[in-house]
Amino acid sequence: MREIVIDPITRLEGHGKITIFLNDDGNVENAYFQVPELRGFERFCEGRRAEDLPIITTRICGVCPVAHHMAGAKAVDAAFNVEPPETAKKLRELEYCGYLIYDHILHFYFLGGPDFVVGPDAPAAKRNILGVIEKVGLDVAGEVIKHRAYGQKITGILGGRPTHPVSTLPGGMSKALNEEERQDIEDMLKSCHEFAKFSLKIFDDIVLKNADYVNLITSDPYKLETYYMGMVDKNNKVNFYDGDVRVVDTHGKEFVKFGPSEYLDVIEEHVEPWTYVKMPYLKKIGWKGFVDGPETSLYRVGPLGRLNAADGMATPVAQAEYERMYKTLGGKPVHATLAFHWARLIELMYATERGLELIRDDEITSKDIRNKPGKPGEGVGIVEAARGTLIHHYQLDENALAKKVNLVVATTHNAPGICMSVKNAAQGIIKNGVVNDGLLNKVEMAFRAYDPCFACATHFAIGEMPLEVNVFDSDKKLLKTIRR
Repeated sequence: MREIVIDPITRLEGHGKITIFLNDDGNVENAYFQVPELRGFERFCEGRRAEDLPIITTRICGVCPVAHHMAGAKAVDAAFNVEPPETAKKLRELEYCGYLIYDHILHFYFLGGPDFVVGPDAPAAKRNILGVIEKVGLDVAGEVIKHRAYGQKITGILGGRPTHPVSTLPGGMSKALNEEERQDIEDMLKSCHEFAKFSLKIFDDIVLKNADYVNLITSDPYKLETYYMGMVDKNNKVNFYDGDVRVVDTHGKEFVKFGPSEYLDVIEEHVEPWTYVKMPYLKKIGWKGFVDGPETSLYRVGPLGRLNAADGMATPVAQAEYERMYKTLGGKPVHATLAFHWARLIELMYATERGLELIRDDEITSKDIRNKPGKPGEGVGIVEAARGTLIHHYQLDENALAKKVNLVVATTHNAPGICMSVKNAAQGIIKNGVVNDGLLNKVEMAFRAYDPCFACATHFAIGEMPLEVNVFDSDKKLLKTIRR
């Protein structure tokens, strides 16, 4: 038995490693995806003031703080039994569009894109943003940086800060939008809209017109048949900020649709001893293990999960690209993991279109931005983070202090799928003992498509970090294991 370890894995938020075991024939016997880091936000949120929770939880991650801020805000609204005014909800969603713009640009150009723009077999030193710049030119690089900055400027205007926003209050927002700010945001969104078109053209020219890339996307090593989950509006169209959560089965048929307070009836979490990430599954089906196909109880979230779970996009250009994706890849649902990248660019387009709708809304500069909270209780808030469905669940005491906090984040939902995707890719790509940097990068591509954030995904409900120490001798023989 031969062991191959990829540690650290690259181009992701957080830390992780992949361990691959080859049998005597040099083929993959098994592969494990492990997350060795841990955050304890659920525990040290206890005892904090309710209005502070949407601000504290943004510190979980510097990449998706807006998602945690908005999920926390919605949970606090529900806990105080208050519905924000329409203008406040529109301002929150507009801020969220800015976040999706900068986050999706980040992943496509900096993290996932190098595998396609530069090439999966390119030298490791080239598979990064510098390699992308070398390939596409400095002018394009400048546009990437500018439009990612626009997304952050939009969240900064609306959120008080471009990272770790502070804009929400129980029942609404802390600040209204003035006309000068509105015009600035509209100008930036117009530019982001054109950049989204440009990004889709890059994907079309570099990926879709390359038969080898299309074959790679649709190949068996990157195929995984699961259920899919995402938030939808009343017409079952993709929505990032508000709506019900819809789950479809492996054939695309609706399995369940639920509101925030019902999530515990739908989702259960399984624990494996070799990782700090929990493994969610559909409660009504039960834990079936790491299996895909019609018998699975596993589901996936994120851009591809949202598009598979929805009936379409609510804006015209995104809808046209949505239809083209499914026509190109053989219809709904698409089980090709690498199609997450295309879905992500479709969502980038939707975020710019929806942002323009909101910034041109007559109510967006209204001063009616907050309603009075009621008595403290219990609330659940759900939004669609860039990486998928994000759940915040708060229980407050009579003094509006947090008694219990539960967070189920997007990468946690995707953890079983990521583990299976890594194993499938390793088994399909590594043959007869041939292992090189390019092949190992193709294994990493299986997790990278999810744009995982392991800083968000790891937690421990009891509040004490479990610790395991393995002691080996000079021959790497395990002598002793110490556990806390």
